[in-house]
Amino acid sequence: MDRDIICKIEHITKKFPGTIALDGVSFDIARGEIHAIVGENGAGKSTLMNILSGVYGHDEGVVTFEGQECKFTSTNDARKAGIAMIHQELSLAGGMTAAENVFINRMPKTKFGLVDYRRMNQDCTKYLERLGVSYLSPKTKVKEMSISEQQLLEISKAVSLDAKMIIMDEPTSSLTSTEVEFLLKVITQLRDEGVSILYISHKLEEIRRIADTITVLRDGKHIVTAPASEMDEQKMVNYMVGREFEGAAKRNFITDYSGREPILSVRNLYDMAGKVKNVSFDLYPGEVLGLTGLVGAGRSEVLQCIFGANMIKSGKIYFKGEEVQIRNCNDAIKLGIGLIPEGRKIQGLFLKLSVEENEMIVYEKQHSKMGIRKAKKSREIAESYRNKLRVKTPTLDTQVLNLSGGNQQKTIVARWLMNEPKVLFMDEPTHGIDIGAKNEIYKIIDDLAKEGVAVILLSSEMPEVLSLADRIMVMHHGYKRGELLNNEADQVKILSYTLEEAVTEDELKEREQAAN
Repeated sequence: MDRDIICKIEHITKKFPGTIALDGVSFDIARGEIHAIVGENGAGKSTLMNILSGVYGHDEGVVTFEGQECKFTSTNDARKAGIAMIHQELSLAGGMTAAENVFINRMPKTKFGLVDYRRMNQDCTKYLERLGVSYLSPKTKVKEMSISEQQLLEISKAVSLDAKMIIMDEPTSSLTSTEVEFLLKVITQLRDEGVSILYISHKLEEIRRIADTITVLRDGKHIVTAPASEMDEQKMVNYMVGREFEGAAKRNFITDYSGREPILSVRNLYDMAGKVKNVSFDLYPGEVLGLTGLVGAGRSEVLQCIFGANMIKSGKIYFKGEEVQIRNCNDAIKLGIGLIPEGRKIQGLFLKLSVEENEMIVYEKQHSKMGIRKAKKSREIAESYRNKLRVKTPTLDTQVLNLSGGNQQKTIVARWLMNEPKVLFMDEPTHGIDIGAKNEIYKIIDDLAKEGVAVILLSSEMPEVLSLADRIMVMHHGYKRGELLNNEADQVKILSYTLEEAVTEDELKEREQAAN
């Protein structure tokens, strides 16, 4: 059966200073299909999506949408044509209501020229009901909504624009497994209604479940477009990296902790915001401690408290057996603690600074004398870590905002590795990066552990935690809910600690003692 083509991409080329982001890319998108776009970071996925959504134009080639040649000069042009894009970093106004966000810049007016809130709220409800999320009130402010609810609101906004093609960039990256299932159901429903979905994700198992067609890009070039039924995960990865890909080697896990002395001990930790409650644990040299739990369980806040980024209300921190006072991040850095934050663009990078400046910012502060910078030595060190971590950048002087997500992440990793940490906190270090970059990060974690560095790996991906962590600590509503050795852990046991009615062994003992 012939495919009903809604969008034709022919020989699209886009150049940036020092690099060709897209090099003659051509493929078709059918009406009413979920078309997945996969590739390593830097493959050109985001560039192509930004061209289709009108963020910027292309240098060569032709985009035809619904039979009309298009060269959009703005996102508004793309929306008018029927193309909407939902970015990985959602662009909603937190202080405005759901309805105000859906109809921003086009709010209905009364005959007196005032905003017709009654009609706007009714229309917003209609679009929310269409997606099966009528429980969301159009009057709720976005800042009071969960990430998954915000995602659904963005989709409602696209539906309200009568979008015929919706581009989704990593839509499930910050969602729990339950939220992912619901979102995928909504996406399938839109497909069945005739909307074309361009779906970008690094989660290949998710791609296999939902996609009708898969296109692979590599180094700015189109590699293959094929029905999803003809592609398995291994084949996708091989196309993405251009070779047979074996994945990460398995770690040798610690099974016996006897005789080991912790490098970091935390006792009865509470934070000022009430998100960390009575957390205690030990961390050992050469260990990878997995930290997991549902989004909002207090995982990141634990690390931020220890690192001095969040205020501690009470509790004690011991480093190498001695109690220490960590009042700010600089105190933690001086002890030899590093933190790779979850939000790399907001918390981790200085986007308008160069790759070299981002890599060197901690090292130079710790090693410069009287604030004097040694430019030649800095360049040599930055270049060595660029090569060591294979950071893809035209030059070290390139602004870090122009790098792909995976290379931005490796730039942050380089920053801390050159500072030779004794303890490294990694908060969702593989969030939004491709499988090749992920496995490079996995190797770095294993190498650090072999060198005696203690690592806390915070991750929402169960397979990642199980393949890397010697021990796994589960958080729930700010409390440490459970702890498992790798050889006794599995996804079911870990997830059981995240349930509202889950009961830990300690809680069982407490109940038995109370009963007696």
